[in-house]
Amino acid sequence: MPEQVDGSVTGIDEGWAVYTTPAIAGTGFRDYDARWLFPDEINLSGVKAVGRGIGNLMHHKGIDPIIVIGHDFREYSESVKNALIVGLLEVGIGVLDIGLALSPMAYYSRLHLGVPSVAMITASHNPNGWTGVKLGFVHPLTCGSRDMQALREKTFEPHESRRTGGFYQEVTGVREAYLSDLANEGLVQRRLKVVCATASGTASAFAPELLSRIGLSVIPLHTDPDYAFPHYNPNPESVEMLKDMARAVVEHHADLAFGFDGDGDRLGVVHNQGEAVSADKMGLLMARHMAKSNPMARFAADVKSTALFATDPLLNELGAIVEYCRTGHSHMKKRLLETGALAGFEKAGHFYFSEPIGHGYDCALQAAVMVCRLLDTHPALSLSELYEQLPKTWISPTMSPYCPDDRKHSVMEILSRALHRIADDGGHMAGRKIVELVEVDGVRLVLADGSWALVRVSSNMPNLVVVCESLRSADDMRRIFVEFDAILRDTVRIGPYDQSIEVDADCRAG
Repeated sequence: MPEQVDGSVTGIDEGWAVYTTPAIAGTGFRDYDARWLFPDEINLSGVKAVGRGIGNLMHHKGIDPIIVIGHDFREYSESVKNALIVGLLEVGIGVLDIGLALSPMAYYSRLHLGVPSVAMITASHNPNGWTGVKLGFVHPLTCGSRDMQALREKTFEPHESRRTGGFYQEVTGVREAYLSDLANEGLVQRRLKVVCATASGTASAFAPELLSRIGLSVIPLHTDPDYAFPHYNPNPESVEMLKDMARAVVEHHADLAFGFDGDGDRLGVVHNQGEAVSADKMGLLMARHMAKSNPMARFAADVKSTALFATDPLLNELGAIVEYCRTGHSHMKKRLLETGALAGFEKAGHFYFSEPIGHGYDCALQAAVMVCRLLDTHPALSLSELYEQLPKTWISPTMSPYCPDDRKHSVMEILSRALHRIADDGGHMAGRKIVELVEVDGVRLVLADGSWALVRVSSNMPNLVVVCESLRSADDMRRIFVEFDAILRDTVRIGPYDQSIEVDADCRAG
């Protein structure tokens, strides 16, 4: 339920209340950004209060009082941005407005403009009706849970007096500088035909142009911007979007397809045979490529990623070190900076490249360019042939059963205790002994042959997250999921999945 910034509970009244009475759901301040249903969980006056909270947090931390701000392509995003700007100006923050942007373009603008702070108005891949803020104060980092909770406290504090010194300036030229930076290595040598899928999201205004600039033959797929998202949600991890990309690849005899999410920081890939290449395995191909010219290179992979990062013979031969990390763009950016890792990969489709390859943040457009450069180094091989060189495993899509924001962390604690009991009692799943529980983020239950199942709390939606991987077969992966899901549902009450996998009777009986 939305709250007033003085702490009392209120609903969002009709009429002028949306402009005069701040209403904010406290659950919107999440682990590494902020997201709300608009206007159900936050109104424009509430957004202004968040702007004041950001500004007051900057003053409290002694940060230079100037910030870059951009917005994604949703019907209400510019209004949300303007309300945030008013709040920032009221507490003396200078605002550089770069207009319509992708999240990685906003991150890049910090380098381009020499301003370390950024606020990007976006709900990323969340469905229409959501809004939010990705926030950062030091390049290339974005705020993690500690800063987001500090922002929550500043937002709900009684209003401090207004400050002078705030100013507003529209800034042009960042889009061109961003695209030029991505294309700076020139044309791709292979004459690749690629499907560019954006699901009518913000990347529609950026991705097709970049792919054309680097010399690709581009087949557009739903690249007309439309904030109603008439085809499907711009989420390249969703089965619906990947199936449409696969259909287009086969129909047009394309070399591959790229799918971009709502704010351009996540990439999905389909190879020339019309099969999706999960982002973690695409990351493994990239890691193999980079490790050849960077001996003893260090990489990071999120806890949802394939077990192959730990067992891949080529990475081991090249002395590469791979660390499994918490899921989440803020956590991954911080870990890359702390460890000096060359690159980082998340199964959700975030790809991170450190200097000198990239700038340390997640950018789907750069990841697409990197895939093309990878293909350039193997001129005789298709992407499907490169993919077939990896050891075979079967990994599920990311599946998210509903669990309310105000319950999901307590639910996860109950599940963690239950999984510990099962493992401590010598439990088995899918006919194999449970040999390890990895608790970097949630609980990853590892079986004797290296197959696994994970449950964790979603950081940006009222969901849990479930992923399974089998080192044996697709049917075995389904069996792992069925048995793991049964453990979850026997332990706690959770809702339906947003997407799932087809399971036959044999798997359920197994």
